[in-house]
Amino acid sequence: MCLIVFAWRPGHAQPLVVAANRDEFYARPAKPLAQWANAPQVYAGRDLEAGGTWLGIGADGRFAALTNIREPHKPPSRRSRGELVADFLTGNQSIAEYFTQVGRRSVDYAGFNLLLGTADQLWHFNSGDLAPQPLSAGIYGLSNGGLDTPWPKLLKAKAALAEVLDNPQPQALLALLKDAQTAPFSELPDTGVGLATESLLSSVFIASPSYGTRASTALIVNADGSRVMVEHSFGPHGGRLGEVRIEA
Repeated sequence: MCLIVFAWRPGHAQPLVVAANRDEFYARPAKPLAQWANAPQVYAGRDLEAGGTWLGIGADGRFAALTNIREPHKPPSRRSRGELVADFLTGNQSIAEYFTQVGRRSVDYAGFNLLLGTADQLWHFNSGDLAPQPLSAGIYGLSNGGLDTPWPKLLKAKAALAEVLDNPQPQALLALLKDAQTAPFSELPDTGVGLATESLLSSVFIASPSYGTRASTALIVNADGSRVMVEHSFGPHGGRLGEVRIEA
């Protein structure tokens, strides 16, 4: 994922509401959101190059999502970060146990943010930090920096999420993810990729001939444990490819 905004509201009728965009090169093969044949408790898209995923749900209220940290001058990692999401969703370890395991092998991966949740807790881990942190109730955002890094697109998406939380619906969440307006040059971060690329990556929804938003996902978790997940998939220049709706 390259942008995730979410509301964590323990005790609310809808304790977790998520809107997320996965940005990737269009040439990288992937499957859209589906139930996994080898792990039928898991609902997620799948990276066909490395086998992992970027966001998904599993048994017993399990939720996981990941964003990459933009570090353009670092060498490629030995392992795919998507397996961090997949392994949690297919496993049965507690969040604490899993983070202990992740901490032992985090050096094998390029920088990442990892969100892990169950029915009653939600945690965030930035691979540049010493330890994961439990999240209190609130509205949060992740892109390719740290938690709530004040990049223009993250501030915009968080504000848009706040406006629909009184009655969150998948279509409203997906609508806020379609914002293709780039940020003014004066507001762009400097992450080492050059001004043209910073501008391209500054919109909530990214579209170009070779790289852009591949999937937009809305997830609503209800207090009774039921979940609604809707994904829109896209191709080059932002062309719409399909929609998948899961109720689990």
